[in-house]
Amino acid sequence: MPVACYPGSFDPIHLGHLDVIEQGLELFGSVVVVTMHNPGKPSGAFALDERQAMIRESLSGWDNVRVEAFPGLAIDAAAAFGADVIIKGLRSASDFDVEQQMSLMNHSVGGVRTVFVAANPALSFISSRYIREIALYGRDLSGLVPAPVAARLAQLAAGRRPS
Repeated sequence: MPVACYPGSFDPIHLGHLDVIEQGLELFGSVVVVTMHNPGKPSGAFALDERQAMIRESLSGWDNVRVEAFPGLAIDAAAAFGADVIIKGLRSASDFDVEQQMSLMNHSVGGVRTVFVAANPALSFISSRYIREIALYGRDLSGLVPAPVAARLAQLAAGRRPS
C-alpha cells in the first residue's frame, strides 16, 4: 500500500487539512501527517507537542494515519517515514505557484514526487494564520476546526485576548 507524507506546521490543524488527509487516504491508502517547523513562518500559537496532541485528538479513530514530527526537510521526512509521495492541498493559484516550485525542488534534490489535491471549495478559504488571529478575539471557530482544536483555541483566547 503506498504511503503519502503530508508535511506542514499545522498551527493549528483545521478542516481543510482534514480534507487533504481524507483525499490522501483515498488515493494512497495510508498517510503520515508530519508536523514540522517552517523557519519562513513566524512562530505560531502552539508548541510542537501541543500541535501534535491536537492532530492526534482530531484524527482519533481514523485508520491508516500516523502523526509524526520531523525537524528537517519534507523530503527527508518522507524518506524517514517510508512515504512514496508528498501530498499537498491547493486552495488557490498562489498556492500552486509556491507548491509547484517546492515540489520541483524536492524532486530534484530528493527524488520524491509531490501530488497536489484540490481543496474542497467549501473549505478553500480556511487558513491557520487567520484562525489564530480570529481566535485571539474569542470568536467561535467550531465550523472551521475539529472540536479538540476549537476547545484549545477557546482556552488560548481566554488567556491572550487583546485589550
